[in-house]
Amino acid sequence: MGFDPQRDMCVWDPQAANGLGGCSAAEVEQSTFLLWKGHCSVHMLFKAEHVDQIRREWPGVQVIVHPECDRSVVVKADQSGSTEGILHTVLTSPAGSRWAVGTEVHMVNRLAKEAAPKGIEVRILSGCQCLCTTMYRIDPPHLLWVLDHLSQGQVVNQITVHPLAKKWAKVALERMLQITG
Repeated sequence: MGFDPQRDMCVWDPQAANGLGGCSAAEVEQSTFLLWKGHCSVHMLFKAEHVDQIRREWPGVQVIVHPECDRSVVVKADQSGSTEGILHTVLTSPAGSRWAVGTEVHMVNRLAKEAAPKGIEVRILSGCQCLCTTMYRIDPPHLLWVLDHLSQGQVVNQITVHPLAKKWAKVALERMLQITG
């Protein structure tokens, strides 16, 4: 039996009052996937018409997008995958490959720079993008700043999670790790 969204997944709504994201305990226990009811403002900027446009403008292009994009974009793309999956797919493609990537612009720019010496062309799926300021801050200088503070006994930007959310997040992570080996 293959993956059945009705059986194997439930949507976790952080606004739900029941403490289980609006799901029943049984739904959470039996689900292979818990989907967070939310969105990424950067990924939601990509539209299905961007896929059509890039195909018209750039013959031979393959489109790969992050699964946080709107479903209509994911369906029109040739592939979808995690950040690591996108990197691996593009960087192991043959020379002469052309890729339009639907994810955060800084990641696409770094990927384009790394792929160019291999003869792989990469561009962002759509030029109409806002920057993800959170992702932009995940860099060596910011990491060093956090580590410097930690070495002095100071915790900066600490994230706390409600115990019930933490419990189910850990379950979800363990299941993902089991699936990916």
